[in-house]
Amino acid sequence: MDQVNLGTSPLRVTRLCLGTMTFGQQNTEAEGHVQLDRALAAGINFVDTAEMYAVPPTADSYGKTEQIVGTWLKRQARDRVVLATKATGPGRSLSWIRGGPTGFDAANLTAALEGSLKRLQTDYVDLYQLHWPARNQPMFGQWQYEPEKERDSTPIRETLEVLATMVKAGKIRYVGLSNEHPWGVMQFTRLAEEHGLPRVVSTQNAYNLLNRTYDTGLTEVCSRESVSLLAYSPLGFGLLSAKYLDDPQAKGRATLFSGFAQRYSKPNVAPAVAAYAALAREHGLTPAQLALAWCYRRWCVTSTIIGATTMAQLEENLGAWECRLSPAVLEAVDAIHLRFTNPAP
Repeated sequence: MDQVNLGTSPLRVTRLCLGTMTFGQQNTEAEGHVQLDRALAAGINFVDTAEMYAVPPTADSYGKTEQIVGTWLKRQARDRVVLATKATGPGRSLSWIRGGPTGFDAANLTAALEGSLKRLQTDYVDLYQLHWPARNQPMFGQWQYEPEKERDSTPIRETLEVLATMVKAGKIRYVGLSNEHPWGVMQFTRLAEEHGLPRVVSTQNAYNLLNRTYDTGLTEVCSRESVSLLAYSPLGFGLLSAKYLDDPQAKGRATLFSGFAQRYSKPNVAPAVAAYAALAREHGLTPAQLALAWCYRRWCVTSTIIGATTMAQLEENLGAWECRLSPAVLEAVDAIHLRFTNPAP
């Protein structure tokens, strides 16, 4: 498995990363451990989790994913695994997490990190990410900025100063963002340079054939600022596998968790999925192979976060690494994108 540097750091990560948000909800501890073992055997050294997981977030499932990763991690050589986790942000109804996070201030970040380290049974995290911005911005299916929803938020410089103390203490190695927009990335990089604070090395954003909003502004920003993209949801909540085309009630996250897939319930999603599925089959590929192979080899993607609930799904995710899309297929993908542009932002 190829390895690349994460942003400007010397940290080497594999081009595929195992996502774990189903552990503790759809997957048991034993199943999670089997997935982690298989990923490691396939050459993957990069594992992503979050204090908020499992997903969808509930009081009962809170922290279970990190606990499952932690019981696996304690029997590994720690330096073989690049471990990423995230601090839950404010602005959502998650009252069971620290009474509802109010910001990325010292109190919240300290409590978040200490809780994660305990559950993960480790002394440090390689990549510590802010799960979503503290400020008002569109995310998780929202598609436009709404200034009337402005709220108080922890200043970015203050957040970086807190993270700097954690880096100095050896509890985190590098800092990343998630669900960010161009303005946020620029502010984090500018303030880090101006004040000698930790420079963000990555942003973890949704990126798939149904959601290429990253291409519009963040590609230039992140390329010029050397901030890596960690692409999550490459199969668009499972829709790009096309399993819901023939059976809208097929078992999966979109049917198991009512209302959770709002990002993928917009009008042009179904015709876009049908078009990509037809293109895949025309070229002897499964729809999932097309979607994954496209994401894996995009020039702007440093690592793609794959997730699965069954070993068969994980094997298909891993096998798609060997697929190379021809120029003709890539041209056809872009043609479909121009017909159905970002139907699931």
